[in-house]
Amino acid sequence: MVIDEPATATALAAGLDLTVDVVETLLAELEREYNGYTVNAPDADVASHNSKTDGNNAAPRGFELRNIAGGWRIYSRAEFAEIVGGFVLEGQTARLTQAALETLAVIAYRQPVSRARVSAIRGVNVDSVVRTLTQRGLIEDSGTDPESGAILYRTTSYFLERMGIGSVAELPQLSPHLPGLEGIEEYYDAGRM
Repeated sequence: MVIDEPATATALAAGLDLTVDVVETLLAELEREYNGYTVNAPDADVASHNSKTDGNNAAPRGFELRNIAGGWRIYSRAEFAEIVGGFVLEGQTARLTQAALETLAVIAYRQPVSRARVSAIRGVNVDSVVRTLTQRGLIEDSGTDPESGAILYRTTSYFLERMGIGSVAELPQLSPHLPGLEGIEEYYDAGRM
């Protein structure tokens, strides 16, 4: 609960002096328990279970354990997010601008990508937007382009966490939403002949 990024099973295993397999099993059990799916195994320690339940189920907790962005983290349950958010934000409404969202989308789908390439795709200078996204921890430097020497950017694990996905491979496919691409396969097939 106190670390600033999801904890891997390996890191938790090292901290608890347990094997990774044991930690992964325990994490899966905790995830189910927090979601209200508890089942007492015949050899389970009866004293460790809530005596108010019949051992087959329990009410979901106000928080949940999720495996996101390569690690585990505790989140408030979705139905309580607005209430918790009210306490956390206390009037802060620092949403991303349309320009920041567009720039973030280009970086997410084209990463690693240079600032110049993002500017070319968007048709505007993105220097200040890239600085903002970097300051917010959504993108990071991923080295330099060997040909041009330009700094390349990629999304961070914090971005994945905020999106609720495990990797950029889980981002929605854009091609079904692009207009005028009917018959594009035939065009490319004709070029190969």
